[in-house]
Amino acid sequence: MPVDTAEKTRALSEQLAVNPLDPKELLQTFGLVGVWVILFAETGLLLGFFLPGDSLLFLAGVAASPVADAMFGDGTKLSLIGLLIGAPICAITGAQLGHFLGARYGRKMFERPDSRFFKREYVEKAEYYFEKFGPAKAVVLARFIPIVRTFLNPVAGVLGMPARTFFLWNVVGGIIWTDGIILGGYFLADSIYDAVGDHIDRYILPVVALIVLISVLPIFIEIMRERRARRRAAAIAAEDPAQTTHAGRHS
Repeated sequence: MPVDTAEKTRALSEQLAVNPLDPKELLQTFGLVGVWVILFAETGLLLGFFLPGDSLLFLAGVAASPVADAMFGDGTKLSLIGLLIGAPICAITGAQLGHFLGARYGRKMFERPDSRFFKREYVEKAEYYFEKFGPAKAVVLARFIPIVRTFLNPVAGVLGMPARTFFLWNVVGGIIWTDGIILGGYFLADSIYDAVGDHIDRYILPVVALIVLISVLPIFIEIMRERRARRRAAAIAAEDPAQTTHAGRHS
C-alpha cells in the first residue's frame, strides 16, 4: 500500500511539473481535455496569454493522425472529431467570457503595474488592432496573433462592441483559427513523420514560426491595402486640390 501511494504521489508530481510552454509535453500529459482547457484559458483568461495556442493546435492535429502513436508514444492519439468540435467551442466560449468581463469591469481589468507576465503594451496593441481594422475584422484577425488574441476580447468589451456582434465574428474567427490549424497538422502529419521521425520536439520552434508567419499574412495584406488607398487619395488630392478644399468645406 505505501508503495502504491508513493507511485501515485510521484505521478502527480510529474504532472504538476509539466512545462506549460511545451505543447508536446502538454499533449502527452493531458490529452484532448488538456487542449480544450488550454484554449479556453488562453482566450478567456488574461493570465493565459503565454500558453502555446498555435503550436498546440498544430501538434494536436498531428496527434490525431495515423502516425500519432509513432511520433508521441503509444496511447497518445487524439480524436479528430473531438478536436474539430471541442477546440472551437472552447476557444469561442473563452473569448466570449473575455468580452463579458471587459464589458462588465471596464478598464479596471487593466489597471495594474507592469510585471513579468502583464505589460500595458499588450492592451495597447489589442486596442491598436481594434481601431485600425474595425471591430469585425479585428476579432477575426486577432485569433492568429499570439497575445493579441487574449487581450482583444476584453478590449472589445471595454470599447463597447455589442455582445451579439462580437459573438458572430468570434464564432467565425474561432472556427477558422482552431480547425484550420488542426487540419493543417493532420494532413501534414505523414510528411512531417517522414522528415523528422519521432523527433518533432526539435522542430517545434521552426514550425511555430512558420505558423505565426502564415497567420499574420492577412494583417500585412490589410496594411498594404490601406497604404495603397492612402497613396491614391494623396495623388487625387495633389491633382485636384480645389476639389479637396471644396469637399473639406462641406464636411
